[in-house]
Amino acid sequence: MWKLILEDLIGLWVVIDPIGTIPVFIAVTKNLTAEQRRNTAIKAIAFAALILLFFLGAGQVLLEALEIPLVSFQITGGIILFMFALTMIFGDSKPQQEEQLEVEDGIDCAVFPLAIPSIASPGAMLAVVVLTDNDRFDLYNQIVTASAMMLVLLATLILLLSASWILRIIGASGAGIISRVMGLILATVATEYVLSGLKVYFQIV
Repeated sequence: MWKLILEDLIGLWVVIDPIGTIPVFIAVTKNLTAEQRRNTAIKAIAFAALILLFFLGAGQVLLEALEIPLVSFQITGGIILFMFALTMIFGDSKPQQEEQLEVEDGIDCAVFPLAIPSIASPGAMLAVVVLTDNDRFDLYNQIVTASAMMLVLLATLILLLSASWILRIIGASGAGIISRVMGLILATVATEYVLSGLKVYFQIV
């Protein structure tokens, strides 16, 4: 059980990347009051949780309705995650990418770019679907994954509420370095997704 929890926590921590979200949060809330920043952080986590819970509960159902085997989605998703990880390692780091996103008038910054794509990123949406595969995991394991996801989101909220203090310590460069390390770990996780998916595929055929 503890091994499963640890694996889920590490995988979800990497794809959600709470530390990489801190500079994004500071950039989009720099003109807000302390109370507004606090409310924005809470709202962003709430929206991200709803989005990820939707994919956790309905993602595989949608795939089955489209008659797409989850193993195909796992392999494709692993490739996409790997490409995403490469952009984190060799391209602009996550904070640099998302700080440059312009918030359109009338769009709450808690929704964009904080909830999407910073916290509930495409990689995170994919990860929760793969980690709750009905063919490989029973309800108990899926509840463990959902609990691990909520723990990561709770940690993200705590980090956002402490964003100003944390960024003063590690600096924008430090956040960028950490984001690249997360990219390296994500590339390893993505490779494992592809290899395990291929193993299942060749067992089926």
